[in-house]
Amino acid sequence: MFPVTRSLMLAIPMMAFAIAGGLYAPPPDKENANSVDSADGDNNTGSEPALSSLPPLPSWARADLPDFTGYRDTTEKKAAFFSFVYPRIVLANSRILIERDYLDSLTHKDSLSKKEHAWLAAQAKRLRVEEDPGTPEQFALLRKRLDVIPPSLILAQAANESAWGTSRFARRGNNLFGQWCFSKGCGLVPLGRAEGASHEVAAFPSPYHSVRAYIQNLNRHGSYKGLRDTRLDDREAGNPLSGLSLARGLISYSERGEEYVNEIRSMIRYNNLEFYDSAFRKILSDSSPSRLKNLASVNAEQVLLPGYSRESSAEG
Repeated sequence: MFPVTRSLMLAIPMMAFAIAGGLYAPPPDKENANSVDSADGDNNTGSEPALSSLPPLPSWARADLPDFTGYRDTTEKKAAFFSFVYPRIVLANSRILIERDYLDSLTHKDSLSKKEHAWLAAQAKRLRVEEDPGTPEQFALLRKRLDVIPPSLILAQAANESAWGTSRFARRGNNLFGQWCFSKGCGLVPLGRAEGASHEVAAFPSPYHSVRAYIQNLNRHGSYKGLRDTRLDDREAGNPLSGLSLARGLISYSERGEEYVNEIRSMIRYNNLEFYDSAFRKILSDSSPSRLKNLASVNAEQVLLPGYSRESSAEG
């Protein structure tokens, strides 16, 4: 059982959500992974290029997935799952926003240092941006790809792809999204893998690293350009980022296409996951560099949960 207490987990309005929207849970033995992109030679962690303003990753982010198989009450299992995954989403997104701020600072400089050029090159390689280094085109494409994913979308896909944290890939590989990898021994071999296929379902050091790699995948793979276009359009229009809106860009995430998109949207609605999008916007109402650094380094994951009283914590 992970450190978030049962009373704190149930303090979020999951009971009301489940009663109002009904209960939705995918089949418990979901084994078929989605054909998604794996990361470069970084063990699929979505690792961050070195940046002095990024604080060290807090120790709780390296914790393995808790055992969600023991819950008999579906509502309690959902509350526990969301309370575990959501702080890791806030952590990953906060660290991305620190990188995004640094990227913005470089756009206003007349010349870049060798170190700044190296960071841009590392980000361009990670996010597959092939524009000429230091050009307006490179900065624009990097800014489009170096951005956050709404918590509602991440939570819905994590629940769907991992069977609420109970799938074999989640339990044995900390893999919440069915990401594939393509080198022998990089993960778990799917039970139904076709003869001659070589892919495995990636194993991650922690669920946090699975979240980070998933965000990286949506931010750089050509199949999700539509999602990034929608996100950019919403930002330019001043609209809040929405998992329901961005879900349309997942048409290629599953062979089921539109049916899969509708399923993810149904999960967001049934579980009222837009609540977490609102909570994330609220926590970022102060998005100053010091605040982002604080969010990216809190020493207790509970601090990032909706409704947590920051006044009672030194991290506030």
